[in-house]
Amino acid sequence: MVEAGVMDAETPVFAIAAAAELAGMHPQTLRQYDRLGLVSPGRTAGHSRRYSLRDVAQLREIAALSAEGLNLVGIKRILELENRVAELGSRVRELEHALADELLARPGRRVFAAGPAGEVVSLRAGARAERSNQVVVWRPLRRSSE
Repeated sequence: MVEAGVMDAETPVFAIAAAAELAGMHPQTLRQYDRLGLVSPGRTAGHSRRYSLRDVAQLREIAALSAEGLNLVGIKRILELENRVAELGSRVRELEHALADELLARPGRRVFAAGPAGEVVSLRAGARAERSNQVVVWRPLRRSSE
């Protein structure tokens, strides 16, 4: 939720005419992109479209990709993948912060090692990883000419 009086790139503030002008497009094009799911603007209580700065940037990206010869289906897939990459990047940062907080909260409590199959194994501080006691015998193959 955005605080009253605070605006960010996600805040839907632009009416369709203003967003179309900012993106260099016709308002009907924005309606078509909304129907196709390329850009999904916010809605007012009266169901009018309201575009954010992020929506306008996405409209400009659609125009650039279209100018490069991509069709709308391809553009939609690219936008979906870009959004997924952004979500995953955000999740990675979130997990990195959580890990850093955990490490700061409990220094020296966990040690990690590689297990026999290459997996990550968590150990108590001071504990050693189990070593395999298997013996492997290797003999070179004899050539038939010998």
